[in-house]
Amino acid sequence: MNDQPRRRPAKQSKPYRRPQKDPVRILAFEALRAVDERDAYANLVLPPLLKKAREKDDFDGRDAALATELVYGTLRRQGTYDAIIATCIDRPLREVDPPVLDVLALGAHQLLGTRIPTHAAVSASVDLARVVLGDGRAKFVNAVLRKIAQNDLDAWLEKVAPPYDEDAEDHLAVVHSHPRWIVSALWDSLGGGRAGIEDLLEADNERPEVTLVARPGRSTTDELFDVLGEDSGLPGRWSPYAVRLAEGGEPGAIEAVREGRAGVQDEGSQLVAIALANAPLDGPDERWLDGCAGPGGKAAMLAALAAGRGASLLASEKQPHRARLVERALAGNPGPYQVIAADGTRPPWREGSFDRVLVDVPCTGLGALRRRPEARWRRRPEDLEGFAPLQRGLLREALKAVRVGGVVGYATCSPHLAETRVVVEDVLKGRGGQQPFEAEWVDARPLMPGVPALGNGPDVQLWPHLHGTDAMYLALLRRTA
Repeated sequence: MNDQPRRRPAKQSKPYRRPQKDPVRILAFEALRAVDERDAYANLVLPPLLKKAREKDDFDGRDAALATELVYGTLRRQGTYDAIIATCIDRPLREVDPPVLDVLALGAHQLLGTRIPTHAAVSASVDLARVVLGDGRAKFVNAVLRKIAQNDLDAWLEKVAPPYDEDAEDHLAVVHSHPRWIVSALWDSLGGGRAGIEDLLEADNERPEVTLVARPGRSTTDELFDVLGEDSGLPGRWSPYAVRLAEGGEPGAIEAVREGRAGVQDEGSQLVAIALANAPLDGPDERWLDGCAGPGGKAAMLAALAAGRGASLLASEKQPHRARLVERALAGNPGPYQVIAADGTRPPWREGSFDRVLVDVPCTGLGALRRRPEARWRRRPEDLEGFAPLQRGLLREALKAVRVGGVVGYATCSPHLAETRVVVEDVLKGRGGQQPFEAEWVDARPLMPGVPALGNGPDVQLWPHLHGTDAMYLALLRRTA
């Protein structure tokens, strides 16, 4: 009898499996890293990445659509996903390397914000981690994502969001993935009411439509419809020059867009330019000014409308590279126009030189969070103080530039009261040690016919959840003395 103990068979290790290099998820990761590391904007980073990927035979339209959804969806829901990830790790979120957080957020979005099956979302995210982070950190990613996969989004929100009746702003911030200070500011701008703020925050997290503008005298909506066909083009909601693209439409494939006769422009921006152009004037209507013209969308619309009346447009932009974008947008306009690089707070033109003036002032951009979701995580309340002197200075110079009886349009892509009505009232009343201006409000609401829910006036605030536009603000002022 053999008394020697029997040896256990050696434990066989699993064969090493090379990670799958998924070009879609690698591209999405690269875009998120560019947004984080370089403070880039996804709408500027993503197109060249997609163009380069399309040049490869294995990257088709469905891949591009998925990559786009992964990038924008992850950025929009970043706050919510961060709150969920934080409950699944044993260290503060700030101690996790940013590239690891990007992979985790991409995985969380696939698990909680798409229809990708759970096993596929985890497996693809772990493979991505192995490719871009290494095997060691991929194990951490795997463990965290498996915890996240135990609940759906609604169940997670029950866990991580404070009850609404205990802290309404914090609840909305977590559930709808907005910084708390932005929730508070938007709520103030809306005037209260839970339904309105939740509708707005939800609209900020929806994918915006692509809207085209047929520039008057240069193109028509019928031309765009003929090119797009019934399945790809929809009429604009409010602007007579707007055409909405069905999902998957490609503006660059349209000849009128390539030639500059049409362009991509949110309907809210179109309405602002049209309202200024149609505001009633006393006296001549020959010289128009766009005092903050870059990158050129509203200037192109104004130049086309001015040309139809025999008027001319001066488009001024402080930054030379943005002035070149304005020149490109106006190229081929049938009427007279000029583009200059000039500072609108120290303008080269004489006082009282213009009949119509638009100043679409730099701002926090809180009205375009649908299109630039990363902006919500970059902006801080103190940014308002940085923009305040510039906004007031530009409006003061615009009122000086217009003649008596002429009209100034003050516009901004922000609904924050500190960037909208407060600016206008401060300038008109001469607050801050400045001279008051003798000017009267012009009711902008009749100049947007058919558009509902424009408030009590005389200024107008557009909203994504009410109008399907960016949250553009417009005040019209007539100089009286």
